[in-house]
Amino acid sequence: MRPTLTLITLGVADLARSLKFYRDGLQWETKSKLEDGVIFLKLNNIVLGLWPREELAKDAKMQNTPPAFSGIALAHNTKSKEEVDQIFAEVNALGAIITKTPENTFWGGYSGYFQDPDRHLWEVAWNPHWKIDSQGSVILP
Repeated sequence: MRPTLTLITLGVADLARSLKFYRDGLQWETKSKLEDGVIFLKLNNIVLGLWPREELAKDAKMQNTPPAFSGIALAHNTKSKEEVDQIFAEVNALGAIITKTPENTFWGGYSGYFQDPDRHLWEVAWNPHWKIDSQGSVILP
């Protein structure tokens, strides 16, 4: 398997609510309509899928258990501390649950965490050791 991640699918309780958060609130470009039953949002080289949680569970042949801490965080890296704070102001206004207000980190950066309407955990971070290219992709040292 090539070391490539092409699609992340989030199981959501309310597709319209999630579409409002990501497309209307964060202004992320979508390539589908609510009537399609699944939403695809274009993120640089990755697609973010939003699909009803019960449908995702059924497709994966798993039980649709209540959401809990999964041990997974999706991350968005920025070019500055100020950009982290700006994003937190935006998601806070959209009703995201702030689990950790941005702060200086033990590794020399600055980050915070929030949960989307379905409690998917997102980290927004500035890492002084990483460069971000014009497409928003991380360039590892």
